Amino acid sequence: MRQGQIGRVETLASGPVTRHAGGRLTIATPGQGFTDFTEAVAGFVRDSGVTHGLATVFCRHTSASLTIQENADPDVQRDLLTALDSLAPRHGAYVHGSEGPDDMPAHIRTMLSDSGLVIPVAGGRLGLGTWQGIYLIEHRDRPHRREILLGVVGADVRNKQEHTRP
Repeated sequence: MRQGQIGRVETLASGPVTRHAGGRLTIATPGQGFTDFTEAVAGFVRDSGVTHGLATVFCRHTSASLTIQENADPDVQRDLLTALDSLAPRHGAYVHGSEGPDDMPAHIRTMLSDSGLVIPVAGGRLGLGTWQGIYLIEHRDRPHRREILLGVVGADVRNKQEHTRP
């Protein structure tokens, strides 16, 4: 088996956790599809004063989910929805159907994706790649209001009192 060459870990920051913030965001979805809310999370992190740490994003629903995905080509989102449709088709032979034919497939799609994300914060910015965005995926056909909880923990390493090297 071939393996790539692994470089040395570069320490970006170290020291005690001295700052944290929590928030709530509501996203009104138009129905099934992706909603990019990267800028809302980035603004929350900026306002928190944390320059190095971790940001958490959590969706409080079982028929919508979160993902980090390419933000450059909308065809990626269409292809991902097509893939989810094949993995969890509507009108399948599901036992649970009291909330409509799109509900059980929505639960399966959430199970296949994620309800929570953790993103590194470095230099006061989300540690996302160039073409990555944070998305809420609405799996139901009709519009919904989805509640997202945000958190950030870390330190402001620009402040010498909050930064210590081991």
